[in-house]
Amino acid sequence: MNKLIILLFSYFVFLGCSSIKETNSNKNIQVYTSANETNLRLYKSEKPHYSIEMNQPLETQVCVFVNPNKKFQTFLGIGGAITDASAEVFSKLSLEKQQEFLNAYFSKNEGIGYTLVRTNMNSCDFSSSSYTYIQDGDVELNSFDISIDKKFKIPLIQKAMNLIGPKATFYISPWSPPAFMKDNNTMLKGGKLMPKYYQSWANYYVKYINAIENEGLPVWGLTVQNEPMATQIWESCIYTAEEERDFLKMYLGPTLKKAGYGDKKITIWDHNRDLITQRASTVLDDKEANKYVWGIGFHWYESWSGSDQMYDNVGDVSEMYPDKNLIFTEGCVEKFDVKNYQLWTNGERYGKSMIKDFNNGTVGWTDWNILLDENGGPNHAKNFCFAPIHADLKTGQLIYTPSYYFIGHFSKFIEKGAKRINSSSSRSSLLTTSFINPNGEIVTVVMNQTDKEVDYFLCVGKTATQITILPRAIQTLIH
Repeated sequence: MNKLIILLFSYFVFLGCSSIKETNSNKNIQVYTSANETNLRLYKSEKPHYSIEMNQPLETQVCVFVNPNKKFQTFLGIGGAITDASAEVFSKLSLEKQQEFLNAYFSKNEGIGYTLVRTNMNSCDFSSSSYTYIQDGDVELNSFDISIDKKFKIPLIQKAMNLIGPKATFYISPWSPPAFMKDNNTMLKGGKLMPKYYQSWANYYVKYINAIENEGLPVWGLTVQNEPMATQIWESCIYTAEEERDFLKMYLGPTLKKAGYGDKKITIWDHNRDLITQRASTVLDDKEANKYVWGIGFHWYESWSGSDQMYDNVGDVSEMYPDKNLIFTEGCVEKFDVKNYQLWTNGERYGKSMIKDFNNGTVGWTDWNILLDENGGPNHAKNFCFAPIHADLKTGQLIYTPSYYFIGHFSKFIEKGAKRINSSSSRSSLLTTSFINPNGEIVTVVMNQTDKEVDYFLCVGKTATQITILPRAIQTLIH
């Protein structure tokens, strides 16, 4: 009896003195949890959650407020890049592990339900070597041949797309034109596309789209250039904002339209959040360029110190150009170290970024390599990185990192066509975002950034449900 009295006392202390009314019902909420220093990974809680009527919460009560009446952007999807590296590693797995891997990413029931797929046109750093699809100097593109993609990359993309089904969104990105088209005569180390090759390079996109669609892979869209302001030791090409604008409006856009590909979604920038507003303004304030642009892509590498990232810049672009779409096109944890496979902060970086990016208007989120080996490669530039899943090719085993589960808290539950709805927390230590799926189901993600367990109320209108989130945990609530 004394224990019961203590429990009841604790419960009502938690409720505080707000205006509440018991509803005598269990709220039908599914709670999925992944937590640091536990074995919980997308663990579904079977515990019923008791609901109350709360007219006015107090400042002493921790609350996550969800307002389904306030709807924002339409959700496109979440996914990752199938690079040469990912495809080569995949080909070395046993058939059993290949199927496990495919299900882990692209199945909603057995995995985390990726629907976005990005791939590289020509080679990138995560290729075993540099390559193009034409012979050197072939301006007319008569030698165009994607046989190199057919060995590893296309078969994996086909398997992924078949598993995703009709909800798949597949887009392409170039890292560099062929060397002879550039002023530094190499695919590496930046350089610029020479104006005399603008038309030939625009034709190159058409050739690639046609070739890869002939392999049964419908191309949804493309980005103009990966990281157009980064001079890298690997494949890279520099475009100022004016150069990207002019190439798009005078060459790439009209060329795609003339070829019957005017429906392909063109994304500009495809680089970090730091300069995104300047790039968006320069291109989109030009009426001719604007008409070809579906959206603005961005990465997360602007934070060289690893601290604050410029999420507000994404929101600024959303406010300035509400008719355009924002899509996260690349991010990964750099500087691979095998000791950090299970480093929890790597996953937390994903959780924080995804919540803040979605809350700033982002419609889709694309991770970088979906699979790398036990060395963080292969990578011809030795730019080794982490992926959500690694394959130890020495043992043949798959290694699932915290990043995989953090991404899954979003991708497994938010459906294509969902609308983001208002979601906010009464404590800065809890991050949150919410979506309402086409079937009316609400998905709320909550992330606890503290080292302490937190009791909070999930408040939808006047209905409040008591939830507990573990230290350094991420939760998905289906309600």
